[in-house]
Amino acid sequence: MSGPMALPIDLPLASARVQLAPFLAHDITPAYLGWLNDAEVVRFSNQRFRRHDAATALAYLQSFEGTDNLFLAIRDAQAGALIGTMTAYVDRRHGTADLGLLIGERAVWGQGFGLAAWQLLGDALLACPGMRKITAGTLGCNIGMLRIMQRSGMLPEGLRRQQELVDGEPQDMHLYGRLREAA
Repeated sequence: MSGPMALPIDLPLASARVQLAPFLAHDITPAYLGWLNDAEVVRFSNQRFRRHDAATALAYLQSFEGTDNLFLAIRDAQAGALIGTMTAYVDRRHGTADLGLLIGERAVWGQGFGLAAWQLLGDALLACPGMRKITAGTLGCNIGMLRIMQRSGMLPEGLRRQQELVDGEPQDMHLYGRLREAA
């Protein structure tokens, strides 16, 4: 990572399925930009409202510099291919981190890579001194993300009724969390 990382996480993190490493400028490829501009990939993300190019992607990457926040590349541990990204927005004052996930490579959807990455980062964060909780939210229509949060041991914490529109239909925002004690 180009900026200092205050959290004691030894990157890359690896499991049998995935490797998580800092997302770097050379990861901004035509394939990555294709994910960000693919309506199906970003269907449940507010990224669907903007067009992305190398400059916007680089600006986003640079926004992590000098912060505790993480922007990570998810790679298939066997093939080494970039298949997605994760973010962790860390608030060390409160000992919390809010996670985000994008599996951009459609060919691997439904194969457990998202859950593997989610568990790997969540466990690493909760092992950090002072980190007491991870959080996340997703729309009720994002069944894949709901399953990842549930299968990773996160518990429902709240619901924002009809918070966002997807295809013109109001969708509830489901909020989940996992405390260190439950890790």
